[in-house]
Amino acid sequence: MICDLAETYHIYDYRELPVKTLATLVSGLRADSRVKMAINGAKVPTDTLLIAMIYDKLNLWIWGHTKDGSKKRNPPKSLVELLAHKEKKQEHESFETGEDFDAARRRIISGGD
Repeated sequence: MICDLAETYHIYDYRELPVKTLATLVSGLRADSRVKMAINGAKVPTDTLLIAMIYDKLNLWIWGHTKDGSKKRNPPKSLVELLAHKEKKQEHESFETGEDFDAARRRIISGGD
């Protein structure tokens, strides 16, 4: 947020501003600002994603005119999927023994991953 405020509004110490003013300024940041992208969970700016979509469609069209494409083999990888891929967090973990569980518990409590 500090970088976005400095870049857009030349505000270097946001703590001097009232919270309401700060919230208004942050809401006025452009869509590809770091803060807005983080809020929206975007990994890349929209224009980059659109260019990647164009690339993917063109690549798929070219592939369709090859031997592999006519036989539906080896399709090209999607650039959009690579750019927008979100890592899935493991929702649960299983353990073989009670000792494995205790070790994992100690690791989590100590702050390790």
